[in-house]
Amino acid sequence: MLKFLIADDHPLYREALIAALNTDFEKVKYFESDCLNTTLSTLNKHRAMSLVLLDLNMPGCENFYGLLRVRQRFPDIPVAIISATETLSVVSQSMEFGATAYIPKTTPTSQIIEAVKAVIKGDTWLPAELKDRVAEVQGDILDIAEQVRRLTPKQFRVLRLLRKGLMNKQIASQLNVTEATVKAHISSIFKQFNVRSRTQILVKIEKLQLE
Repeated sequence: MLKFLIADDHPLYREALIAALNTDFEKVKYFESDCLNTTLSTLNKHRAMSLVLLDLNMPGCENFYGLLRVRQRFPDIPVAIISATETLSVVSQSMEFGATAYIPKTTPTSQIIEAVKAVIKGDTWLPAELKDRVAEVQGDILDIAEQVRRLTPKQFRVLRLLRKGLMNKQIASQLNVTEATVKAHISSIFKQFNVRSRTQILVKIEKLQLE
């Protein structure tokens, strides 16, 4: 029996996607998650998952971090991105970072089914209008993505707040931790990216278009 994990923070969309898939897939067991933590915990419990349909911007995922973490911990489980974003650079990077399909949320049901069937067969899938336009991601971006993947979830949250321009005291307040803890996370982030300043780290991660 096929097992699909629908990872999206909008219950109505999860319901609609399951209904769409049910028009063609009869013997499927569906699992649902609404953030990165519940996605990872579900995959830990059900390692024989046939496919993950993953929203790029679900809580905890924030663009590529969720994709990178899932691919890191469960490399044998294919991941199809489901996203409202159709920016060419985002599609391209998603595929380079390990997605086997990129399905815009505007995709008709017939094409969603086509994409899922392709992934289950071991193929990749992109909408026809994007297939010929997706460019290879530069090597330095892949290196930066690998560095992001190695961050812990707490370090990644600190990184996102750094990108927003928050100072250590503000970050500590947002995360409900001490300033000393924030400084320790920032030190680890700098070491991971081999930088010495906030400016240097921001220049690097800007290439990944993190939101």
